[in-house]
Amino acid sequence: MFEGRTQRPVIQSDRCHSCDVCIRGCPAEFVPEYRREEKSLRGTLYGGTIFEKRSRGRVSLPPCQEACPVHQDIPGYVALIAERKFKEALELIRKVNPLPAVCGFVCHHPCEEACLREGVDHPIPIRLLKRFVAEYERKRTGRKILKKRREKVLVIGSGPAGLTAANDLSLLGFEVTIFEALPILGGMLAVGIPEFRLPREILRMEIDGIRGMGVDMILNRPFQFEDHGKRFRKMGYHAVFLATGAHRSPRLNIPGAKLNGVFPGVEFLRDLNLGKKIGLGKQVVVIGGGNVAVDVARSSLRLGSKKVTIFYRRSKKEMPAIPEEVDAAIREGVKIHFLTSPVQLIGRGGRVVGMECLRNRLGEPDGSGRRRPVVLEGSNFRVEADTIIPATGQRVDPRPLRGLQTNRDGTIQVDPDTNETSMKGLFSGGDVVTGPGWVIDAIAAGKKGAESIYRYLT
Repeated sequence: MFEGRTQRPVIQSDRCHSCDVCIRGCPAEFVPEYRREEKSLRGTLYGGTIFEKRSRGRVSLPPCQEACPVHQDIPGYVALIAERKFKEALELIRKVNPLPAVCGFVCHHPCEEACLREGVDHPIPIRLLKRFVAEYERKRTGRKILKKRREKVLVIGSGPAGLTAANDLSLLGFEVTIFEALPILGGMLAVGIPEFRLPREILRMEIDGIRGMGVDMILNRPFQFEDHGKRFRKMGYHAVFLATGAHRSPRLNIPGAKLNGVFPGVEFLRDLNLGKKIGLGKQVVVIGGGNVAVDVARSSLRLGSKKVTIFYRRSKKEMPAIPEEVDAAIREGVKIHFLTSPVQLIGRGGRVVGMECLRNRLGEPDGSGRRRPVVLEGSNFRVEADTIIPATGQRVDPRPLRGLQTNRDGTIQVDPDTNETSMKGLFSGGDVVTGPGWVIDAIAAGKKGAESIYRYLT
């Protein structure tokens, strides 16, 4: 663009990525090859506008926006931040994401991996910009409710999926109540992520904003479906969104797993976040390579352990944990042994004192797309430890799900188009359906659940 230019701009269609920068910066304020289209119901829930290329006849989004599970208008709010329009930027974010500050701290930011700026120097720090504007502009302005409705909806679970569904259903005019089995709100955001990664005042700020829209939130209230949904209907609820997450650790199937001094990773973080006293030894071994393992290791250092070591069966490249969190753990003093698998835990007098391991090499990719670890026979070695914390993933607790059709791994079976379960009027989403995933994916599941309930009730 040249200053003073008034003629309509020319777009090179084969190079255009629909990033919207030319539209926002064009003096003529008109790009003829594009037109704005308002969304219908999905626009209500997902906010903003989209750009459709007439020449291709399909919706085309910028790569960063396409990579985001909720299709956040990233170019839009980044441009507003650049113009110091922080309030407007935050409201644009909140059109599709009710938890911007939370995502600013813990999102794994797939948008940055897709950012085309990387071809020039480095990706735009999208997550940190969201975090900045959410912390800077803390006050939430009122959102317009479409139409007050008579139907009542129950949301079970106050994690990111449940909070998002409650937020969107409230905007759509429904009377919404959240049941939370734990004594605090936030689900895995509150009990699965350490406070040094997600400050509790940030989480409370987001939850208070949703509560301020009229959502009723009840703590210490577990719920089961063994009566095939009769109870929630008797209570006056017309539909339910189930988002109870994945709060259990898988069993470590090696000898010695039941020794004293062995703590399951997910339960360890929950007890820590609920303020329970945890006695750790001086030498802590953590088994796993995901975010839970890294959070456990960094938390152990903060609890006073002198030596904390992570043992992971693949290489650093295959670690599912967020790379920045892995690097932070290393800087803090956590040691990581890659290509190592435990074969047994060693005890003395009923208490763990060490672990026997085998070295691995990487073989062909497995079902996850990562290279499979192959044990090197005869490579046995032992390490000393007085506390061992397996953190090899998360599982769904099947006990509250009696009466629902579930998969072999305990997750709930749902209709892939609507997320409705085997019980009429009961919808579900988040980790309880997909298994452990990312926060932004749970937010997307909450939005899909809210839309499906809207269609079901109207």
